[in-house]
Amino acid sequence: MGKNLFLKGMFYGALAGGALSLLDKKTRQDMKVNVKKVYEHVSYVIHHPGEITENVKETAEKIRNTIEQVSEDISYITGKVDELRELTPQVKEVVKETKSTFSKSEDSAIVEDLLKEVVTEEDTAEN
Repeated sequence: MGKNLFLKGMFYGALAGGALSLLDKKTRQDMKVNVKKVYEHVSYVIHHPGEITENVKETAEKIRNTIEQVSEDISYITGKVDELRELTPQVKEVVKETKSTFSKSEDSAIVEDLLKEVVTEEDTAEN
């Protein structure tokens, strides 16, 4: 029962505060303009419910399409991240193998000889 009195007291207090604020001329003029705008908006909604419904449906459809597109983009990005996770160890292994292959002194001499042959062949081909 105390709660009921509290809500009534709040309601009456709000009414009294609103009535007192209307004693100011500027406040009354602002309220008149705002009430007129609200009345026009409500009247438009009442007289054009189909248009309002159609606008809500279009907006909902745009939101749904955007959510689907974002979901697809996230799936694509997740797939690419998974591919990178799988490739990274393989790339590391290839780099290690390449490094170890070219770091051996015998192999580096062979590679140098091959490079010299390629350079020599290019020089003769140009002349």
